[in-house]
Amino acid sequence: MDQALFQEQIFPIRHKLYRFALRITGSVQEAEDVVQEVLEKVWKTPEPQSDAVQNWEAWCMTLTRNRSLDKARSQSVRRTAPLDGASERQVDGASPAQRTETSDLASQVKRMMQDLPEKQRLVMHLRDIEELSYEEITEVLGISLDQVKVNLHRARKSIREQLTATLNHITIPS
Repeated sequence: MDQALFQEQIFPIRHKLYRFALRITGSVQEAEDVVQEVLEKVWKTPEPQSDAVQNWEAWCMTLTRNRSLDKARSQSVRRTAPLDGASERQVDGASPAQRTETSDLASQVKRMMQDLPEKQRLVMHLRDIEELSYEEITEVLGISLDQVKVNLHRARKSIREQLTATLNHITIPS
């Protein structure tokens, strides 16, 4: 792989790879190791193989997923990593109370996502946090488009139901 291609295609997605590895491994150190190993593997990719890659991001995400799952299995680590930056998306002009409320809601959603089955959690993370297309998710996870859609639907439905139940239990002081 040449340096220009690496700087142009691979280096900009390193944070996305890290967040994905962190989501799977649940460990900052393990996620850092995974990303380092993936970047090294991509850098050392032989010319014929690198010429065959059509979507570098999807290929790197697939490598990250596979290596992260290997590490998680070998370390028996529970995948409960926080979604760094997800609660940092704030609406401009929001009051401190609104920002706090949004942050609390994001924290609740993160906890709810951690309790989802693995495939639903990964699909939801890739679609709603990393903003990958359905086709990219099929490449990364190695599942069909129908499975992606079903898992995403079930994950969102589960989160929606839990949030509705939580909000129904909140009493507003008079």
